[in-house]
Amino acid sequence: MSTTQLALARTFLFVPADRPERHARALAAGTGGVIVDLEDAVAPERKASAREGLAASFGALPEAGRQRLLVRINASGTPWHDDDRTAVAALVAQGLIAGVVLPKAERAGDLRQLAEAIGATGLLVPLIESAAGLAAVDELATAPQVLRLAFGNLDFQADVGLACDADETELVPVRLALLLATRRAGLHASIDGVTADWRDPQRLAADTARARRGGFGAKLCIHPDQVAPVHAALGPTADELAWAHRVIDAIRSAGGGVVSLDGRMVDAPVVRLAERLLALDAQPPP
Repeated sequence: MSTTQLALARTFLFVPADRPERHARALAAGTGGVIVDLEDAVAPERKASAREGLAASFGALPEAGRQRLLVRINASGTPWHDDDRTAVAALVAQGLIAGVVLPKAERAGDLRQLAEAIGATGLLVPLIESAAGLAAVDELATAPQVLRLAFGNLDFQADVGLACDADETELVPVRLALLLATRRAGLHASIDGVTADWRDPQRLAADTARARRGGFGAKLCIHPDQVAPVHAALGPTADELAWAHRVIDAIRSAGGGVVSLDGRMVDAPVVRLAERLLALDAQPPP
């Protein structure tokens, strides 16, 4: 169940690991997935206590909610990674989380080690946040138990020394690389990065529209107010759904093959697009 939910989710909301009172509120915000963050959101001196408190916090949540939980651990090579890996392995084994987000993902070996630790039922989402991660993106995408790729747009800019404009046009090739790696590996649609200013709805709308045009199926969110507009913007419009239904009806009426609709040819690629739009609409709103 968790695999299906997180594979189709359009929103993933970050929440600090050391703020357990926010974990239930994040799930109640209607987001497709909640990423409980042990990395950037937690100061070094609080990481151990935050990690130790996760089992109690998650144990108080309903089972259906736990199926939408991921934990972002600290990156491989940091002083906290090994303890994080042990902790999330226990959380997965107890059915308290669905899987793990690995930041600064750069080596498939790190993902394989993490997959072995959490077991076959655990899901992995590698965050591509560096030039090294981009260079290894195909290996990362095909590592065991990887569900989707995610893009760390802000960290990527810092890693390579970019000074992007608000539209992040400089990152178009990087986003395309993630899209292509996702397609080659047969993964579910990638997760786009954050819009840092949660108080700017116009910027959020523009970023989400860019994500949809670019083939991304979800977006990372940093505030509950971002969840509903992102979910809506990444879904099909009423006109698109009406068109998709007409395509499917035309194909069924013709018994398959190629047909004409509104003077345009409807062949297999058009049918696949219509089917994808209808599948997107099947996901319940937040």
